[in-house]
Amino acid sequence: MTGHCCEAMSRCLYTRCDQHPDPFACPDALIEFSAKFQEYGLIIHDGGTSSITIGFCPWCGRRLPASQRERWFDELERRGIDPWEDEVPAEFEDDRWLADPPRT
Repeated sequence: MTGHCCEAMSRCLYTRCDQHPDPFACPDALIEFSAKFQEYGLIIHDGGTSSITIGFCPWCGRRLPASQRERWFDELERRGIDPWEDEVPAEFEDDRWLADPPRT
């Protein structure tokens, strides 16, 4: 996904801090986006990399895309890949795997 719901969301996601290269370390970073799961989250600034998944944009109010987390795990399982034990193919580290239609 190259675009986001609104300009404010895009600006928040693409603005980089010159003091904190990691958005989870930057107190000004509010939102994170997981391309592989298509999930947006509010960053929890507790020293880790946690976030709270959100379903609506805090700026424009639009519904955000449905999470693809379950589909991601299902597709890896279908291929016989255990993401906790096996090497995950590179295309599953971002949104490239979404180019394949869902399988039933």
